[in-house]
Amino acid sequence: MCDEQTEKENREYLLNRRNFNKLSVAAGVAALVPGCADTTNPEMVGDVVAKNVAGTIFDNVVETNVEVAMAEGVSDSYFVHPATGKHPGVLMWPDIKGLRPAYKAMGKRLAQAGYAVLVVNPFYRDMRHPAVGPDAELGDPETRKFLRGMASKLTQDNAMSDARDYIKFIDAQGSVDTGRKVGTMGYCMGGPLIMRTAAAVPDRVGAAASYHGGGLVTERDDSPHLLIAKSPAHVLHAVAENDDKKNPEMKKVLAETYEAAGVPAEIEVYEDTMHGWCALDSAIYHEVQAERAWARTLALFERALA
Repeated sequence: MCDEQTEKENREYLLNRRNFNKLSVAAGVAALVPGCADTTNPEMVGDVVAKNVAGTIFDNVVETNVEVAMAEGVSDSYFVHPATGKHPGVLMWPDIKGLRPAYKAMGKRLAQAGYAVLVVNPFYRDMRHPAVGPDAELGDPETRKFLRGMASKLTQDNAMSDARDYIKFIDAQGSVDTGRKVGTMGYCMGGPLIMRTAAAVPDRVGAAASYHGGGLVTERDDSPHLLIAKSPAHVLHAVAENDDKKNPEMKKVLAETYEAAGVPAEIEVYEDTMHGWCALDSAIYHEVQAERAWARTLALFERALA
């Protein structure tokens, strides 16, 4: 997870790594999302609840700021879908830094592949997005304390309630093919959230994918892995190498639990990756391995969102 030790390991990794190649926030994210600044303009949102406001079309997809009615408020989120037709819906949970341009870029890329994607603000109970600025570092104790305080409110009950509300919103959109299953993706703290999403709406979720997810297996009564038998969704867990070294038993418990439940699961440790390696704006973004995980996700969605 995003703790002090993880940040220390990531800094050491960056100092030792040679020929490092990553997309910058300023260049990479902006290149992937033309007009990204426009989609974060609060004036585009207005006071519309639980439906789209007028969207902006870029690169054959429609990007829209939306206000999603939740049991405990309103979640200011980002919805993007192909400009024409109906498509499978996908719920994307960001990492602990929350909804920001990098995740809008990732959502847009998925929409360009033929999906209607809702990228959510997981911290709507406390604030509108973005939760932190582009220069925020998890190595800073105050930043970490601030974000983890909001993340702590995503209890199992709250997360499952949120998942139901988000998928209800997705299914109400004209661009979504409700005859096909919904997918969900989660990064870092979003790892447990995809498992809770699948269990919360088992009749709708057909595929769930996590990337450098933390806390998937714990000793608590609300451990996400205890929900596996409640959902038939096909699963992908892309595990960071340093996370696996700290907790090598996690992948074994996951594999055994999925097998016992008869649920198809792909669990892989991605070589030479650190916690956070799939987020475009992460300092330890690993382009080659992130592309492998992206390809595996598209294959999963093609197979499971029938």
